[in-house]
Amino acid sequence: KQKRDLHQAILDYLEQNEFDDAAEAFRRESHTEPAPSSSSGMLVKKWTSVLRQQKKILELENQLTLMQSELASGSGARKKQNKDCIPRPPAIHTLKAHKGNITSVKFHPIFSYNGIFSSIVTASEDATIKIWDFETGEYETTLRGHTNSVQSVAFDHSGNILASSSADLHIKLWNFSSSSKECMKTLKGHEHNVSCVIFSPGGDHLYSCSRDKSIKKWDVNTGYCTQTITGHDDWVRKVIINDEGTMLATCSSDQTLRTWNVTNGQPLGVFREHTHVVECIAFSPPNIVPLTPEAEKNKKKNQNSGVYIASGSRDKSIRIWETATQQCIFMLDGHDNWVREVIFHPNGKHLMSVSDDKSVRIWDLQERRCIKIFSEAHGHFVACADFNHKDPHLATGSVDQTVKIWACK
Repeated sequence: KQKRDLHQAILDYLEQNEFDDAAEAFRRESHTEPAPSSSSGMLVKKWTSVLRQQKKILELENQLTLMQSELASGSGARKKQNKDCIPRPPAIHTLKAHKGNITSVKFHPIFSYNGIFSSIVTASEDATIKIWDFETGEYETTLRGHTNSVQSVAFDHSGNILASSSADLHIKLWNFSSSSKECMKTLKGHEHNVSCVIFSPGGDHLYSCSRDKSIKKWDVNTGYCTQTITGHDDWVRKVIINDEGTMLATCSSDQTLRTWNVTNGQPLGVFREHTHVVECIAFSPPNIVPLTPEAEKNKKKNQNSGVYIASGSRDKSIRIWETATQQCIFMLDGHDNWVREVIFHPNGKHLMSVSDDKSVRIWDLQERRCIKIFSEAHGHFVACADFNHKDPHLATGSVDQTVKIWACK
């Protein structure tokens, strides 16, 4: 099969470049039939990929040499930096290829995927999903299949499956482990724009939320919807799940956050204090710094500091909520426009946020203040962001149709 594929790729290359006599001679002597039109240009793509991978291998070998040198000299600076460093300007890469607003960005969960490159996936209102190497800023490929704006993308824990949701009412599952990244399943059931998707920690289930006011649970293997959760009074903007896989949280245009029992879909709590649409939410990491006097006492007893949810709203505020009491314990003010994404830093000490005021802000959670501002991070609204836990980088996507990569220092 490999020999046949190679012959078809060579034949396609000769025909595409109008080497008609050579193509005819090659077809006759190799007994090769033309490849399907979907495989057109494969030889050029493969050759480009080989060159890119050779470049990446050289870069990784240089990094390995540097790390071995650091290890031999006993330097621990790199390890410390990777734990506590925060994003800083300027951006190391600006990714340009989309023809619409950027709606979602996600780093691949496995660093140096396949040992060759580090992927980031971007979604856009242009109805496409694009894959990039975030370390080099190079474009890889485009996934097409949705017929309207792609609203959200998410990986399962292994990075083998990519899920996407769209204003076309559909959810698609893509085989990210294959070279073609083909669509494996299309999940249908929502009656309006599908705002967000996220996998369960084990990867067996997918959760989605929609403008139809519902949250749905899907079996990844069969593609069937196994549960529908209702309770919000308006568009459900985002759904997230805690690390244990026991609690869902959602936010909505009805100005509330809600938490749900994953097992039975029953409501656990309603959080009301925002005065406008709640755009985004995030669960705190297990190592979160103590944020209440009670949490400080628990820390001294070597107990958990509690579970918190950060929320960002069109009322321009960020609120930190304690899930146990369903109380807002403090508010972070500073953004001058809608807050579009909030992300806890994995060190448990900082929170990152992006906004339609074009800025990125870094907050110290214990001091409850902003410690870093990228005031003109993009030329237009900053609509989404993601943080790479394996190799600390921040990615931001904007209405200016670009994605920027920010290194942590």
